[in-house]
Amino acid sequence: MAGSFGGSDDDYVSGINVTPLVDVVLVLLVIFLMTAPVLYQSAIKVQLPQVKKGDANNDKTPLNFAISKEGQIYWNKDKIDFSEIVAKVSDYVKKEKDPTQLVAMISADQAAQHGTVVKLMDHLRQAGLSRFGLNVESQPQ
Repeated sequence: MAGSFGGSDDDYVSGINVTPLVDVVLVLLVIFLMTAPVLYQSAIKVQLPQVKKGDANNDKTPLNFAISKEGQIYWNKDKIDFSEIVAKVSDYVKKEKDPTQLVAMISADQAAQHGTVVKLMDHLRQAGLSRFGLNVESQPQ
């Protein structure tokens, strides 16, 4: 056949290679999973107290509590009342294999009342938690 550039008209591409598409989707999924906790934590605006020397905070715990300057309590971004804390947290503690290793991280706004922080810690103790951490910011040096 004159004018043919190799191959015949009968050679059709019968499939689409989806491997690159799957690779891109998996990379995007990994990026999303790594950035989601950062976005999740910064959703509640809490101005943490500043200290000159503090330990690295433990954001890996699923028991992150925040207290706003108005005294509202949040558990992992969800608003929660004092009346619900004991029941919900004790249900969570019962599901854990080793509840003695659970650490509740409390991020309290520096304008929050001290009594609110103590009241939250008391409710968490009633729910079966005994280890707490207070989240702070390091002062610039």
